[in-house]
Amino acid sequence: MRKTILTLLGAAVLVTATVQFADAAQKVVTAVKEGALDLRSYVADAGFVVASIQYRTIMNGAVYTDGIADVKAAIRFLRAHATAYGIDPTAVAVWGQSAGGYLASMVGTTNGAVEFDVGDHLDQSSNVQAVVDEFGASDLTRIAADFDADTQAYYKTPDNFVATYVLGPGSGKALADDPGAAGKSNPISHVDSSDPPFLLEHGNRDTIISPSQTLLLHTALRAAGVDSTRYLLAGANHGDLVFLGDVAAGLPWTTREVLDRAVAFLSSHLAGRSG
Repeated sequence: MRKTILTLLGAAVLVTATVQFADAAQKVVTAVKEGALDLRSYVADAGFVVASIQYRTIMNGAVYTDGIADVKAAIRFLRAHATAYGIDPTAVAVWGQSAGGYLASMVGTTNGAVEFDVGDHLDQSSNVQAVVDEFGASDLTRIAADFDADTQAYYKTPDNFVATYVLGPGSGKALADDPGAAGKSNPISHVDSSDPPFLLEHGNRDTIISPSQTLLLHTALRAAGVDSTRYLLAGANHGDLVFLGDVAAGLPWTTREVLDRAVAFLSSHLAGRSG
């Protein structure tokens, strides 16, 4: 019996200027394909085939549509080589954290949207059958909604990192200056009843992406009749801070409870699908 594909988005770190280091204006957005090895191994041991994707970020001069295209291209590649890898092309999930979670949700809510399918293997579908989004954004215009006034003010400045990710470098705009483009970049704008099941998780102490972001998406999905489950982890911060040396931030996201919950979700929605 062919195994199920699980495409795991490389964990990404989004660290922005806050009141504590606003003068430094530190902005880091990276995709770490080699990260989260323990997580990937745990899921593989549960019987899934795991592929970790490298996607472009603003560090490569990319915008959000490039990242979506990269993930969808990887999915098409896996389907095109399903026989060689011994995998089931009918059962594909995306699992991402932070920016990876955002892209996972964008991929899930844009099933069938051909404008994001560019590159090779266009005869293959990039649709997914399940989404796991851990602490990802769903409405970039409200990414700091739960934070202090100074942090919210930063996101209203021209060419902040979120505006750059959506509008491109040097636009001289904030997202609020281009509501049309901002809307297209948000997973909640693409939600409809045909979307696959979602598992959303967020820490209530997240200092990078407002915890309400996954709630916004969960609410939109449920309103559209989509199977969506959301968990709020008490005391948990932004898990990807581990890549900046905050080991404690990653611990709540690698517990057996959290990992088993995701594996159970994937098994429920992917296992047993016919080829």
